[in-house]
Amino acid sequence: MDIEHGPAIEANLARSTVARGVYVGPALILFFGLLRGWNGAWSAALGIVVVIANFMLSGAILSNSARISLQAYHVAALIGFFLRLVLFIGAVYLIANLVEVDRLAFGLSAVISYFALLTWEAVSMTKGREREPSWRR
Repeated sequence: MDIEHGPAIEANLARSTVARGVYVGPALILFFGLLRGWNGAWSAALGIVVVIANFMLSGAILSNSARISLQAYHVAALIGFFLRLVLFIGAVYLIANLVEVDRLAFGLSAVISYFALLTWEAVSMTKGREREPSWRR
């Protein structure tokens, strides 16, 4: 760890958020599997994978840009958001058109898992549930 740069906080925070997907993912897959059958479970899993990839890409972009400069970090935060939004929409569009998926299960699982993981991480950080968060190490 370098004093100037410190740990890759954004990447560690993204990994922490994705790790919570171990709880959110199977619950959504089971829910849509029971509700919509095998196709619903498969589609929910694909939706969750797209969300997890989005979180990991966000952490990587922000961590790498933070090592360059504060201006690069700000540019990466703004442009990275729109870039990830376009990639997210493109991935959803491609998956929905190239693979036989239950679009309702796919879309709802992506939206629900995104907000559930983001909210869980935010609440956990603000309430101090993590005594020594992994991103501080």
